[in-house]
Amino acid sequence: MITRTLPTWQSKNWQEELADLITSPDELFSLLQLDPGQLADAWRANGDFPLRTTRAYARRIKPGDPADPLLRQILPLGNELHAVPGYGPDPLKEAEANPLPGLIHKYHGRVLFIVAPQCAINCRYCFRRHFPYQDNAPGRQQWQAALDYIRADSSIEEVIYSGGDPLVLGDKQLLWLSSEVAAIGHVKRLRIHTRLPIVAPSRITDECLEWLTLPQLQTVMVIHCNHPQEIDADVVGGLARLRRAGITLLNQSVLLKGVNDDSHTLANLSKALFEAGVLPYYLHLLDKVAGSAHFAVSQAEASGIYQSLLKLLPGYLVPRLVREDAHAGSKTPVL
Repeated sequence: MITRTLPTWQSKNWQEELADLITSPDELFSLLQLDPGQLADAWRANGDFPLRTTRAYARRIKPGDPADPLLRQILPLGNELHAVPGYGPDPLKEAEANPLPGLIHKYHGRVLFIVAPQCAINCRYCFRRHFPYQDNAPGRQQWQAALDYIRADSSIEEVIYSGGDPLVLGDKQLLWLSSEVAAIGHVKRLRIHTRLPIVAPSRITDECLEWLTLPQLQTVMVIHCNHPQEIDADVVGGLARLRRAGITLLNQSVLLKGVNDDSHTLANLSKALFEAGVLPYYLHLLDKVAGSAHFAVSQAEASGIYQSLLKLLPGYLVPRLVREDAHAGSKTPVL
């Protein structure tokens, strides 16, 4: 039997990390020395979309700072409960592009698998915070129907794993699913959208790399990183393993008020990503999901930030500023 050892930059294996998430506002407030006067507010907002975060992510948050950009992404706030016109449960109308349970087909040439119904971290701006995962629960029977759908449509060249976060699923299941996808002749690319390399870099294991590097497919991983403070030595180590395995690494961010809504923060993020072997890809305007309006940056303000960013970086480090519109055939560039 081969004994696998953790790289020196990992203190826990990923299963241990995901079994030990912070899910209580009480614990988060205690760990980060936050004002207990705000605790009741956090509990009120916790019911609809509960707090979830890894301890690895929480360690990067500055104790005692309620404005910390990482804390703002995970801390439930009372203003999430305010109804705001124009913000709803399904801002991208994904229910209308859900031909089979677990499958979303919005764009020509590619389909999206809902591989897992949960994440390691509940980002407060998540556009799928109200998604009906109970009707899209993953499993081999469901996947077989989705695979048959893909086999029958020769225009589909790319399969995208999403969720939830696909990497919370075990490697045996992901190897089986990816092998089935790889066996479909007209599918050329596998894309994985994940936050795990950022919030739980221990997830990048030998077993993970095995299914990510199936020879029949070009594999692209899109990580989700919003602020340079999210990138520490452990994250860099995990990304290095992916890069050495030949995985193309891209990043997409969401432009969030109070988190990264200034050009210098975004420039530093692009530089940190590139140093870690990741190419900036998209900078998204906020999807108008109910509960997230306090993160909104207007399109006019976003355009101004972007114009400033263009002056700070070489072109290859500037992500594309986009928004996603329901029923559109692609992302919409924002100039």
